[in-house]
Parts: sequence; structure tokens; C-alpha cells
Amino acid sequence: MKNILVTGASKGLGLAIVESLAADGFRVVAVARSTTPELDQVIQGSSVVFEPFDLAEVDSIHRWVSQLTAKHGRFFGLVNNAAIGADGVLATMHERDIARALLVNLQSPIILSKYVARSMLLQGEGRIVNISSIIATNGFSGLAVYGASKAGLLGFTKSLSRELGKAGITVNCVAPGYMDTAMTKGIAEDKLNSIKRRSPSGRLVGVKDAAGAVSFLMGPAGSMITGTSITVDAGSTA
Repeated sequence: MKNILVTGASKGLGLAIVESLAADGFRVVAVARSTTPELDQVIQGSSVVFEPFDLAEVDSIHRWVSQLTAKHGRFFGLVNNAAIGADGVLATMHERDIARALLVNLQSPIILSKYVARSMLLQGEGRIVNISSIIATNGFSGLAVYGASKAGLLGFTKSLSRELGKAGITVNCVAPGYMDTAMTKGIAEDKLNSIKRRSPSGRLVGVKDAAGAVSFLMGPAGSMITGTSITVDAGSTA
């Protein structure tokens, strides 16, 4: 059974990715700062295990990945999903918040990919999927820093795919649009309706829809896809 490491796995899209990959027959190492009742329920009787870690601790990633590999074996896949929202007008955003967003959303996935990819290089195969966002290419007022971090993942994906391609490793992005999550339920009704109207279907993307794109890239059908981004946004950027 092949191992896949999924970050930001305790809720929302990360949890949906964990469920989808486990259903596909992978052994999933679910990573978050702490577990949730929803993740605990998924773990029961499944091939999913939980490993706590704060991805802001980038100096500890090398040692931590070595420990995980010794414990669970080499990794076939990595899903860099963990991120923080960092919403706010740039002119009034604290520099500390800017630095943390770039650390967690961009630097941490880069460092994690560096060390997890070593398992893949030794095996001669592997899949890395970075979770970006339509904000990376379309922008949104109040999300300048978040958008910058997600755009950084796109550039990282394209170049890393060229570095690792000859070793049989694919590197791709999934770029979700606005998703039907607890976060969007807090958006004012008029603004939420405006977002829905951008989509030809008049609906928000479900987390299972975006998770399905990750499963596709991790599966046999995704073996010849690398260096690209799959947009899952119900057509809102069409």
C-alpha cells in the first residue's frame, strides 16, 4: 500500500482529500496541528493515521520527515494543502501576519516537498500536488498576500516538475474556487450570492469536487500530467 502525506488534513478540503485518497486504497498520513472529531471518525477502521505537526516550524521539517519515513515507510505522494487565509487590506496588515502567511503557505510547502521528494527519488516514482487557488491568477480585494502565496505555488510547481520529471515524479496544482465550507457560510448573503452568480451553474464548489481532482492526479490516469494546474471552480473563471 502506497503512502501519501496530506497536510491541513483535519477539516474542510484537507479532510475531504484524506477521505478520497483512503477510498482509493492509499495509506494516508494526515497532518495537522491537532485532530478533530471529524478526522477521528475517518481514521476509525481505515488506512488513515494522524500525525500532529505545526508546519510553521520549518526548521524542524527535515527531522520530522525523517521520523515519519522511519515510522511509516517511504512516501509515494504529498499533498500540500495546509494554508492560512491572511485576509486584510495590505496597507493596514501587520508585517508579522504577512510573514507568517508566506511562511506557512509558500515556504513550508517548498521545504516539505524538498524532503518528501527524497523518498520519491529513491523509488523512481511519486506525485506532488500543491493546493493553489483561483485567487492566484484572478485576484481578490483583501487577499493580496494570500494571492501572492498561492501564485508562488504555481511557479514552484512548474519549475519543480521539470526538476523531477525524469525521475518519474509528477508535480501539479489544484486550484479550487470558492468552496462550500464553514468559512463561506460566514460570508454575507448578498456577497455570497454575487460569488455564486459568477459561476455558470450558480453554485459553489464542494470540497469533494476539489478532492476528486487530487485523487485523479494521484491515480494511474494522472501519470502523464505534470507541471500544470487543474481549476475546480464551477466555471466562475470561464
